[in-house]
Amino acid sequence: MKMKDLLETWESSAGERRTPQAYAVQLPIHDAAKLAALSEMYPGRSEQDIITDLLSTALDEIEAAFPYVQGHRVVAEDEHGDPIYEDAGLTPRFQSLTRKHLQRLEEQLGEE
Repeated sequence: MKMKDLLETWESSAGERRTPQAYAVQLPIHDAAKLAALSEMYPGRSEQDIITDLLSTALDEIEAAFPYVQGHRVVAEDEHGDPIYEDAGLTPRFQSLTRKHLQRLEEQLGEE
């Protein structure tokens, strides 16, 4: 999700399952002021909702920013028959670790 999409989402509503674990952060004062401004601009969203949405969007953007590193193994061909090589960069590792932790978190939610 891009920041523009996030702003459009705030105009409507969205709900997603949440972890039972809370994360506490101490914000730099300038960021706290920006958070308060967003909360005032979007009164239907709590500061916690805004932080959650911003973090989710930032995580999506950082995943998209991982550079592609061409591996040695051909995994497909494009429409012209040219080889497409596996990504040997950070993206596959990040996605694998994300799946691992998602499974763990979903199991925790199922136990409650």
